[in-house]
Amino acid sequence: MKAFYADHYVLPLPAGHRFPMEKYGRLRDLVSQLDGIQLENAPTVTDTQILYAHDPSYLIKVLQGTLNSKEQQEIGFPWSVQMVERSRRSAGATLAAAKLALTEGIAGNLAGGTHHAYRNKGSGFCVFNDSAIAARAIQKEVNSQLRVAIVDLDVHQGNGTASILENDPSVFTLSIHGENNFPFSKELSDLDIGLPDGAGDEIYIRALHQGLEILDSRFKPDLIIYLAGADPHEGDRLGKLSVSKEGMRQRDECVFQYGLDRQIPIAFSMAGGYGREIQSTVDIHFQTIQTALRYQQQYP
Repeated sequence: MKAFYADHYVLPLPAGHRFPMEKYGRLRDLVSQLDGIQLENAPTVTDTQILYAHDPSYLIKVLQGTLNSKEQQEIGFPWSVQMVERSRRSAGATLAAAKLALTEGIAGNLAGGTHHAYRNKGSGFCVFNDSAIAARAIQKEVNSQLRVAIVDLDVHQGNGTASILENDPSVFTLSIHGENNFPFSKELSDLDIGLPDGAGDEIYIRALHQGLEILDSRFKPDLIIYLAGADPHEGDRLGKLSVSKEGMRQRDECVFQYGLDRQIPIAFSMAGGYGREIQSTVDIHFQTIQTALRYQQQYP
């Protein structure tokens, strides 16, 4: 199974910044020791591919470094050349994984899941929306009839994704998230399931089964882009859903089994994770990759 990484593009963040940049390097170190995984440097997305999901005026501001202080504050990163390059590579990794999954069953991005980026602005540590870019690019470049489901299991609603793809019947957006968590003003996905604080394993897994059943009845995807956020985990300082590590494993198995049963290719990304101990986030992400590898080996 192939997985793409971009952790060597490190952002120059101020001391004490809450974004856990180091988790990506730690994760790649662990993954590199797994048999059956081939790690590849993430390719970059082109301007044309970015424009499948974003406004030209926004792209120009990002590329030229002319985002104003309020726009940078909403993204959560000060502008830098490294921010631009890393954002390009992160989106490129999801697109590369999506194209590869079509022939190999499952492929992954060791970063990505930048679902808060809107068509005309960034938000919540997200500059370019990798899932929306990948969905649109694969339709433009591989098969215009391809139907894509974005299964977003980050603890925060995929508001940017929902907004960008709101009127696109060829892409189904499913978000299962904390109802009382960021973003506090939600967008309208094709299917939103908002969960209460402290939901725990049973409620979370039941909601996921329900969501996948509705997806199955309303939309027949040819590809799934899966955002495997680590932040529903009970050790996450921003998550609030209190799902155990075992519950997180069951969640991943549920998604990958859904794909395997229907022979639907899956491209997965790591999305969010803000553990009180950073290693707990790395461990959840690593568990996702181990699960993906096990399922990928079952695809024909």
